[in-house]
Amino acid sequence: MISQSLFKIFISAFLIDNVVLMRFLALCPFIGMTTDEDKAVGMGLAVTFVTVLATAATWPIYHFILSKETGVFRAILPGGLEFLQILVFILVIAALVQLVEFYLKKMMPSLYGAMGIYLALITTNCAILAVTFDVWLKKYNYIESLVYAAGVALGFLLSLLLLAGIRRRIKTSPVPAFLRGTPILFVTAALLSMAFMGFSGLVK
Repeated sequence: MISQSLFKIFISAFLIDNVVLMRFLALCPFIGMTTDEDKAVGMGLAVTFVTVLATAATWPIYHFILSKETGVFRAILPGGLEFLQILVFILVIAALVQLVEFYLKKMMPSLYGAMGIYLALITTNCAILAVTFDVWLKKYNYIESLVYAAGVALGFLLSLLLLAGIRRRIKTSPVPAFLRGTPILFVTAALLSMAFMGFSGLVK
């Protein structure tokens, strides 16, 4: 029963409520990092790493420190420290992005150079911050939160790979002149989004 519940959480985050194609978050890297599959995979894996670890770190921080209901300061601060939530979550995400940046710079310099400014922008990726808030709003426990974070992040990776593959085909396709460039990308993204609407109701 537990595994079935976790599976539903994962599938919902991965397909049904895909963070890019259904919730329209993280559109900047979705367009900017899909010029080829290697960059898409690199960005997707980096975001997956940061999203899962950020959730793993922020869940206990919120519940045991910031929360006005379960935090350690609830006795002396009836309102808790929840007003610091955004600040603390962004600091945690920024620290994790720095770890990813140091690793890629040392171990994969070519990918580090290809990702450019988009690597630093992972810190302000609204999809990652959204996950840290979602698990609180949805009242997920720790394991459910990690499964949800993995589902969202892998859904982000899937959307990047899909657009990267389509963009590779577009390069050799007879696209009308008035649609070349940015217009065809947004038309493609819209069609992908419509396709993902077909997953609605998949998990009951």
